[in-house]
Amino acid sequence: MNQDAFQHSIRTLLKNVGVNTQQEIEKAVQQAIDEGKLKGDEHLPARVTVEVDGIDLALTFDRDITLE
Repeated sequence: MNQDAFQHSIRTLLKNVGVNTQQEIEKAVQQAIDEGKLKGDEHLPARVTVEVDGIDLALTFDRDITLE
């Protein structure tokens, strides 16, 4: 196994997920505020799940997203 290629591919995946997820959450929260569904001072429970096929790995991370 090429450790450099392996680690680079993991970092690339996580960077892509992080950037795209942040953008989508920001858009969805702004839309919810604009539509009056949120006031802008909430704490929103969030969950991220990472699954890797072929090695039977599933990780779940829970954390609140704070708007205030």
